[in-house]
Amino acid sequence: MSIRLGYQIPNFTYPGVPVERLFDTVVAQAREAETAGFDTVLVMDHFYQLPGIGTPDQNMLEAYTTLGALASATSTIQLSTLVTGNTYRNPALLAKTVTTLDVVSKGRAILGIGAGWFEREHHDLGFEFGTFGQRFERLEEALTIIAPMLKGEPASFEGKWYVARGAMNNPRLRPSIPIMLGGSGEQKTFRLAARFADHMNIICDVDDLARKVGVLRERCAEIDRDPATLATSYLVMGMVGEDEAEVKELAASIPEDRRNRAFLGTAEQVAEQLHEKVIGAGIDGITINLIRNGHRPGLVSQVAEALKPIVKA
Repeated sequence: MSIRLGYQIPNFTYPGVPVERLFDTVVAQAREAETAGFDTVLVMDHFYQLPGIGTPDQNMLEAYTTLGALASATSTIQLSTLVTGNTYRNPALLAKTVTTLDVVSKGRAILGIGAGWFEREHHDLGFEFGTFGQRFERLEEALTIIAPMLKGEPASFEGKWYVARGAMNNPRLRPSIPIMLGGSGEQKTFRLAARFADHMNIICDVDDLARKVGVLRERCAEIDRDPATLATSYLVMGMVGEDEAEVKELAASIPEDRRNRAFLGTAEQVAEQLHEKVIGAGIDGITINLIRNGHRPGLVSQVAEALKPIVKA
């Protein structure tokens, strides 16, 4: 499993598109990404739109229902969340959900997972949020249950937060389903990635990226894991315009707290920046979203053509 070029869909509010055509617009993006050469399509596991992208009342589709539907609308592209909030689901249920997605998609599922962070969702929907430390305790326990289940092994575990008593997981299509952790925590997330993950998607300011890659390699070395066996990717906010006027318009829409994660320019200019600052920092692959205009036909293909040369295997 590898994510060299992922396309994330984090926005489901499309001007002029009514709800009855909303999913058609999502499908169009996924199919265009598949045809253009992206290897993975990812959606957010959220119930409200995130700050910096929109307002909580804006459209947000439930992740795994969406991925299941996309499995029938595509044929080759991998399907994942970026990232599943562990606090939203029982871990054995999540293992079953992802395994079912794998069967439905004929072997294209990835489990992207993290500790969870959006407190308002927890408050409004009635999920327990807990402290920062508690959420990572829960994530570690969850992975202890999920990892064997994704390999077809019964999971038995009794912890502080979760219990599994020989939990089985059938039917299965592949010997194992890849696990991807998402985040930037050097002490907790990276250590869990070294233990459990096949892939680490790093989410941080670009200026911190090279150091984060170095720390992740250290976490692998601490448990005698070859860092080369833990692939990496980086989440990019793509502010890609077709001309100077659109680039200028997009620049004004970048949230202040995302400016160190956003890449602005034409597709070719963004590709050049990513080659220098992301691939140059030691990252294997790129996951990009096009929050403002990815639903516009042709833009996903244009971005793919610019990015493919810098992430080729």
